Amino acid sequence: MSKHTIVVCDHIHENGLNILKAAEDINYVFAADIDKTALLDVIKDADVAITRSSTDVDEKFLNAAVNLKAIIRAGVGYDNVDMEGCSKRGIIAMNVPTANTIAAVELTMTHMLSCMRKFPYAHNQLKNERVWKREDWYGNELFGKKLGVIGFGNIGHRVALRAKSFEMDVVTYDPYIPSTKATDLGIKYTTNFDDILSCDIITIHTPKNQETIDMIGEDEIAKMKDGVILINCARGGLYNEEALFNNLKSGKIAMAGIDVFKKEPAINNPLLDLPNITVTAHLGANTRESQKEIAVQAARNAIESARGISYPNALNLPIDESKIPSFVKPYIELTQKIAFLSAQTDKTAIRSITVSAQGEIKEYLDSLLTFATVGALKVAGGDEVNYVNAKFWAEEKGIKVDTCEIINGSGYSNKVTVKITTEKGVNTISGTVFDEDVQRIVEVNGFVFDIAPKGNMIFLRNSDIPGVIGTVGKTLGDNNINIADFRLSRGKDSALAVILVDTFVSHDVLKQLENLEAAISVSYVEI
Repeated sequence: MSKHTIVVCDHIHENGLNILKAAEDINYVFAADIDKTALLDVIKDADVAITRSSTDVDEKFLNAAVNLKAIIRAGVGYDNVDMEGCSKRGIIAMNVPTANTIAAVELTMTHMLSCMRKFPYAHNQLKNERVWKREDWYGNELFGKKLGVIGFGNIGHRVALRAKSFEMDVVTYDPYIPSTKATDLGIKYTTNFDDILSCDIITIHTPKNQETIDMIGEDEIAKMKDGVILINCARGGLYNEEALFNNLKSGKIAMAGIDVFKKEPAINNPLLDLPNITVTAHLGANTRESQKEIAVQAARNAIESARGISYPNALNLPIDESKIPSFVKPYIELTQKIAFLSAQTDKTAIRSITVSAQGEIKEYLDSLLTFATVGALKVAGGDEVNYVNAKFWAEEKGIKVDTCEIINGSGYSNKVTVKITTEKGVNTISGTVFDEDVQRIVEVNGFVFDIAPKGNMIFLRNSDIPGVIGTVGKTLGDNNINIADFRLSRGKDSALAVILVDTFVSHDVLKQLENLEAAISVSYVEI
């Protein structure tokens, strides 16, 4: 019997190693203790590799791993994995995203309680200073306090349920879920972010992306009540650290519990000098139980991928160009981009995703639907959504996914259309490919265009009256934003402009555009 070789490049819990040892068709190689240069000789025989943060899956690693079919990143993050390099070589990259869920939830509650009772400081006074002064440590109770939970996903909703057991008043903000997901659990749901900012305690549990970086800054903190408590055990940079420092120092923020930082290790971060903050060194996954579960899941996933059975939590999906016509790949990429774009223009809960096609490309509708579903859900789900679990994500959130063939009548030899229905409305975007690989968006909600699906784009729907273009140009110019391209399509009573700009557009600038007299709707997307 031929055996599949699995190389363990970094230390994982022995429970995972035992699973690998027990598999009769697996040649298990433990290489966690060898030099990383020597690892390059070992990895050449691997069918599957298991890594953690100590091993960089870079070009040197991938060039050495000539037989590698899959790589398992034993944990959530995969910043040290060259995803593009894996995809080019046909290597499927996977992570283990849910094994540390309970650990992260409980650490959040730990920080919350520590901030309320100032436990670390009281402990230090008695344990290290040998001072007994009870009067120094009057804290506050969680009972009756209002907790704002930003992000109601795998971790956020569990934090909310635990907070309810403390008899807290819990409200959540997550525009990407149906409100019933929260209300069915007895949690208040809001679409008004100011409702979160008015809470006694705020905790954040979102992916880290362009929308959520610095999500809480000076403007948001200014709206909070004096003495608010902030918790972040999710991703570094979701709270603006300069604003956090300034407002902790002034006392506007009474306490903060922080496990993650913008730059790590954070041993010189000025936040550490403040007397009203509890900090930990990114310990969200640091429980024995979660480390066991990470190792067990990683081992099982490695075995399944070595056997070619399945690729759980695949982060990429290499396309075997030998098995599909060459014209299909750019359409697959285009479909995912269109769905990703559409989901950014309307950031409310998705109800359905429908992909339709005309021409030869309609023979590949199932593949197009998979990529459209990933693109649409990436905005809300971030790294947790991949090509393997997108269908299950959609089912869990009650999103209907479907395909539809269309008789060719548009003049394009091939055309794909993604229709996304949300709580707010319907977005329908179509695209095609010219000259084999030139991707173009050709229609947006009935407005005809010729747009490359890339860059920073403002979508401005406006009343078709004189002076709009000049006013928009002045508004952007006043904010030092350069226009790279301006595409305008006119309808019966309104027009739609797609404005390509050179830099990121802030919420403040978008508000200025929304306040223009002719503006009907404004949205900003990045591809």
